Amino acid sequence: MTATPAPRFGLFLSQANKSLGQVFDEFQMAEDLGFDHAWLVDHLVDTDGPPGNPMLEAWTLLAAIAARTRTIRLGVLVTSNTFRHPAVLLKAAVNVDHISAGRLILGLGAGWHVDEHRRYGIRLPEPAERVDRFAEAVELISLLMAHERTTYAGRFYQLDDAPLEPRPIQQPRIPILIAAHRPRMLRLAAAYADQWDTFAALPDTATDGVETEVAERIRYLDDACRAIGRDPAEIRRSTWTHAAWALKDEGTYLDFVNRHRALGFTDFSTTMPSVTQLPLLRQLAERALPGLRGGLHADR
Repeated sequence: MTATPAPRFGLFLSQANKSLGQVFDEFQMAEDLGFDHAWLVDHLVDTDGPPGNPMLEAWTLLAAIAARTRTIRLGVLVTSNTFRHPAVLLKAAVNVDHISAGRLILGLGAGWHVDEHRRYGIRLPEPAERVDRFAEAVELISLLMAHERTTYAGRFYQLDDAPLEPRPIQQPRIPILIAAHRPRMLRLAAAYADQWDTFAALPDTATDGVETEVAERIRYLDDACRAIGRDPAEIRRSTWTHAAWALKDEGTYLDFVNRHRALGFTDFSTTMPSVTQLPLLRQLAERALPGLRGGLHADR
C-alpha cells in the first residue's frame, strides 16, 4: 500500500470580478502565509455574479502568477475541456510548468456552465458526449507526457506524430487533477488522476444535481481503482468550501478539515476570505496549519 501523503492546504482564490493587481496580491498573500496551493477558475464570465463583471482568462493569467511567485503550487480548478484542444492546453501547461519551476497542478474537467458557452458561441455538448470528449482528452494528454512522439486517432481528437517539446519540468509528468462527481468521471479519475477533486452538491456549480454524497463518491472511486488494479491511495483527494462558512472561527475550520480528513481527503481549500476574516486566516496559517500537517512538510 502507498503511504498516506502529508496533508496540504490551499486557497481557491478565483479571478472573478477582480483586477490584475488584486489577483497578484492574493496569490502572493497565499504564498507568504505558507499555503501549499492556490487556484484560479476557468470561466469566461463571472458565474457567481453579473456576467458583465471582469473575468481575466485563466491560463495566460496563471503564467503571469507563476512568474511572480516562488514556492506555492498553482493551478486552475478546473480547466474546461470545451474551451481548448487538449494538446494546445498541454503546451500552455508545459509553459507554466517551466515558468513556475515545476509547481503546476494540471486541473481538468469536462465543462458545465451553459450560459458562458451560449454567450461566446462555444458548443456545449450533452453530458454523455462531454464525458466522451473528456475521456479522449485526458488519454491524449497522458500519452503526450509519456512519449516523445504521439499519434492518436480518436473520435474527437487526432494527433499525427506530435512531439511535446520542451518536456515538462516535473517528471514523469505534470500531476493531473480531475474534478469528478459522477460515475463515469470517477472511473476516469481512477484511471488517470494523480489528484481527485470533489465537493458537496451546491446549486449553480459543477455539482448541481449530483445526488450522491461525498462518502459514496469516495467508495465508487476506490472500487473503480481496484477494478483496474490501482491502489486507491495513489490518488490525492481534494475538496473545497466557502470561506463564509469555514472561516467563521478556528474551530469551524478545524472541523471542516478533520471531517474530510477522516474520509481520506489529503488537500483542503477555502475560497478567498472577506476582509474581516483575514486576521483569522493569518492566525490559522501561523498556528493551526503546522499542527494539522503533523510536523510533516507537505509534499510539494
